[in-house]
Amino acid sequence: MCPIPFASSARSTLGIEWELALVDKDSGDLRQVAQTILDAVSPDGSQHPNIRQELLLNTVEIVTDVCNTVESAGRDLSRSIELLQTLTDPLRVELMCAGTHPFARWTHQKVTDKQRYATLIDRTQWWGRQMLIYGIHVHVGVEDRSKVLPIANALLTYQGHVQSLSASSPFWGGSDTAYASNRALMFQQLPTAGLPFDFRDWSELEKYVDDMTKVGVIDEFNEVRWDIRPSPHYGTIETRIADGASNLTEVLALAALTQCLVEHFSTMLDQGKELPRLQPWFVQENKWRSARYGMDAILILDEHGNEDLITDDLGRLLTELEPVAARLGCEKELSDVRVILRKGASYQRQRAVARRSGGDLGAVVNHLVNELRAGKPL
Repeated sequence: MCPIPFASSARSTLGIEWELALVDKDSGDLRQVAQTILDAVSPDGSQHPNIRQELLLNTVEIVTDVCNTVESAGRDLSRSIELLQTLTDPLRVELMCAGTHPFARWTHQKVTDKQRYATLIDRTQWWGRQMLIYGIHVHVGVEDRSKVLPIANALLTYQGHVQSLSASSPFWGGSDTAYASNRALMFQQLPTAGLPFDFRDWSELEKYVDDMTKVGVIDEFNEVRWDIRPSPHYGTIETRIADGASNLTEVLALAALTQCLVEHFSTMLDQGKELPRLQPWFVQENKWRSARYGMDAILILDEHGNEDLITDDLGRLLTELEPVAARLGCEKELSDVRVILRKGASYQRQRAVARRSGGDLGAVVNHLVNELRAGKPL
């Protein structure tokens, strides 16, 4: 069995990846101009350190450097957005983000010309071609490999909370799906995506990777696309739960919540405390409830099956995490989770715009574009 080394990483350092859609300023539909933009960002053909290509030509991804605080990660993202806008504005292209585009058709999208993407589409076919989705990935540094799986399993007890807060994909191909996060349930159709397995120790993870490599499912670990996964190359736990957020305030609020949860659980381990766990069937049920009902979901909170409305439990959680946020210097960003509670998650705001405009999903796209430019929920 091939060992999986875990890189050295400073505790609770942070990295954020944010996938952005490229939309036509006039029609609101997606534009296949990612390669044009990437060529302009790096004329010599090298990869820009903070702006990257993605599966589809309607998407670019912006990433931060390794950051000590959420605030510094926000500065990195802001710089990347400003640079991109100097290139997209002359093309009459806007940056937009949500878990899904409200009305674009997956059949019209072009795949980036790169072997890894061609291999993915060749294997996954119809489901792979439908991955017209956008998300946020948050990396948090973990200083000791022995902590990684216990913390990852504990994070699953709040998977539904993060998914509901970020839910921004109620529309698909011009129709309201009646789900808060249609993206969450679509993405898990890929063979190595969705909820992670309930591994108890690192050797079980290594056995999984060894088995999947042996039978040709994956060639390397980064092809495992779980909602929560170790990222051995970076020495982090990576959460891939969140739908794409339409604005920087929400991105940073979700990042602060994730960073605080990882640090909180790491501290509990230092103190010899047992971390919370949920049965896999409860985790699976919570994922479905949060995808379907979003901020109206009643989630399963513990292994005994106690339940509560997500908004009530989030209120308790934010209070519990306030001292952690103070240590990490992200009090403001964590408190912005309450902005989402007050103004509604993105799927709620999108539906409100659709109602006011008589069902015009072009107005929803304009709303999402305006939120990205404003940097906050509107």
